[in-house]
Amino acid sequence: MKIFYFDVETTGVKHWKNGIHQISGLIEIDGVIKETFNYLVRPFERAIIEEEAMKIGNVTVAQISLYPPMVEVHSKMCFMLNKYVNKYVKEDKYFLCGYNSAAFDANFLRAFFVQNNDNYFGSFFWSASLDVMVLAMEHLKNERHLMKDFKLHTVASKLGIQVDEKKLHDASYDIEITREIYKLITT
Repeated sequence: MKIFYFDVETTGVKHWKNGIHQISGLIEIDGVIKETFNYLVRPFERAIIEEEAMKIGNVTVAQISLYPPMVEVHSKMCFMLNKYVNKYVKEDKYFLCGYNSAAFDANFLRAFFVQNNDNYFGSFFWSASLDVMVLAMEHLKNERHLMKDFKLHTVASKLGIQVDEKKLHDASYDIEITREIYKLITT
């Protein structure tokens, strides 16, 4: 099984008008980590940059303006994806896996492909994602009413996973926590 664990940090919450400024994660095949990645991304030119999103991501507009251009990052990412999946074989794809990925991250990743004039998103990834938030809800359904919220760090803490709150909202750290939760609730 090929799993593409990923998390994105964005310039807002609307995938059709905001952009990605960080994509991080790892590729796991049959339980073995093959590769990790952490791409800083200068969002597409017309991306709306919301001040609140910058605060959450602990970055500034000046910082992200110095990141590598989106087209360069897309090229690097596709080179990596092609190492482990043949996009021309329908049965050879990654499962997308992230926290709240079905409702948020996957939409941004798909938009990232569109913004780069790449029609192969569906050739790399199965259409439904392994959303760790949804899986955690099933796992914690009898305790959910006792939890203040269902954010990544709250769920991780509830499951006994150590969380460094200062590192949250860095996509590379968030995906580590997401993978720990996924492994814990699916084994």
